[in-house]
Order: sequence, then structure tokens, then C-alpha cells
Amino acid sequence: MQLEIFTLCDAATEHAGKLNIIGTFDSLRALEAPISHPQCAIAGRLRFEEIEEGEHRVSLTFADEDGNIVMPKFDSALTVNFPPGQRTVTSHFVMVIQQVRLPKFGEYTIDLAVDGRQLGSIPLYVTKLERAG
Repeated sequence: MQLEIFTLCDAATEHAGKLNIIGTFDSLRALEAPISHPQCAIAGRLRFEEIEEGEHRVSLTFADEDGNIVMPKFDSALTVNFPPGQRTVTSHFVMVIQQVRLPKFGEYTIDLAVDGRQLGSIPLYVTKLERAG
């Protein structure tokens, strides 16, 4: 299994086998903490080999730099099926997050694991925006 895409973005959809991603980012700036962001999404694309056909567990965790979980863990089952004649297949995932509330400035991490094995990590840098004047 190979992670081909893993990103934090403004919006993402999966339609007719295509993964659509809008506005990928890795930093937020705010005047004060806690930091609020109205909506974002985590999107990814996994490629599987024939030998990996079957059930898989996908989990996403969102934590601060001290390892504290800041959002409920996303845990889901994924079934990989192969049509005849295809050597590899892909699977997309989109997790929409409404009303993100981050408690403090600093670095956050979003980690992806499949079947208990970490496949990827996305940093999110949250910095203080200084007032002009």
C-alpha cells in the first residue's frame, strides 16, 4: 500500500472515482487563542496492490505538539476490491471538519494510520497574527 496524496485543505470531494481538492494549506494565523477555523477537510488517496485486497482499518488523529488529541479520532473500515485485469487500485478518503477549535498557538500534526501502521503525517503551524499599528 502506498500513500499518494495526504493533505489538509479548504474543501474536498470524491466523485466518480476522482478526488477533488481545493485550497491545500499547512498554516493558520490568528489574533488570539483559542483559534477558530470555520471548515476544512483532510483528503487522501491510497494505492493498493492485489495482495492487499480485503478489509483495512483507517485512522486519523489530530494532536498538538505535546501529543494531546485535539479532535475525536477518526476510525473507519475500508474494503479494497479489484476489478478483473487491474494490478493496482486506489481508494480516496475525505474527512470534513466543521468549526475547528485549536486551543493554542504552536505546531499540530495530523497522522494517518492504516491497519495500525503510520503511513503519513501532515503538520499544521498555527501562529499569532500581530495587530497593525
